[in-house]
Amino acid sequence: MPPEVDKKKCTGCGTCISVCPVGVFKLNGNKSEVVKPKECIECGSCVVNCPQKAIKL
Repeated sequence: MPPEVDKKKCTGCGTCISVCPVGVFKLNGNKSEVVKPKECIECGSCVVNCPQKAIKL
């Protein structure tokens, strides 16, 4: 199951992009979005490191 970004909580800080080992995320305007959902290895790095707690698996 790919990660989901809560757009209401996301501030676009880019932490998820930095910590994702397979490049699942990119910034779209000022919010993060999942662009490669099938690449997700469900490591949880994005969930653990998101300062806004805006990502869930």
